[in-house]
Amino acid sequence: MSISRTPSKNEIFFVWFNKYAGVTIKTPSKTLVIDPVDVKPRDFKNVDAVLVTHEHYDHLDQPLLAELHKLTQCMVIADPTSAKRLKNVIPQEKLQEVQPGSEIKVGDVTIRTERSNHPPASTPVTFVITSEDGVKVFHTADSLPFPEMVAIGEKEKLDMVFCTVAIAPGTSPETGVDIARLTKPKVAVPYHTGSGADQKKFAELLKKELPKITCLIPETGKIYQVSKKA
Repeated sequence: MSISRTPSKNEIFFVWFNKYAGVTIKTPSKTLVIDPVDVKPRDFKNVDAVLVTHEHYDHLDQPLLAELHKLTQCMVIADPTSAKRLKNVIPQEKLQEVQPGSEIKVGDVTIRTERSNHPPASTPVTFVITSEDGVKVFHTADSLPFPEMVAIGEKEKLDMVFCTVAIAPGTSPETGVDIARLTKPKVAVPYHTGSGADQKKFAELLKKELPKITCLIPETGKIYQVSKKA
């Protein structure tokens, strides 16, 4: 889903466009799309990069990505397994395989790849996205909590973290809150769920256990704004 408005300095916009991990993030200069499935390629315009976290059907749609690339000439940044599946549909010069610890620049936006605790996937990753103004977003895809999230949170001082609360094996509102507890963002966003009840439970637990963290419960298709952490 495209975002027509341009965020101001020190802020980003995002849209959650499916019930999984699909989000569009727009910084003042770049537009990133993560795990696009269950959406039409023509719903996106002026995409600079697509990020893919792992190969499961609710995160990787090869024909959709091929069409999206044709329409926008975007870069595709993907985990090793997904990159292998995309090498015949995305030109080599536009396909970037990433592993935990790697860092890529898209203009002045930085994308750092981190590990993911999602055992059913072959080579899953998560992404820390830093805008040109230093707004930091952690996209955790289907990941369960893992100890290194503490170091990620301490190093990055995250403005927002997407917390998986359902659908993926082992995930729940409780594991989502654990991610928030480990990473300590300014804003925690419960996603990857077809149920508003899971998001509501996450919000209740977060308010009780981590009252200093703001909960933003997203609706699909709606634009939200997040500012740099003070």
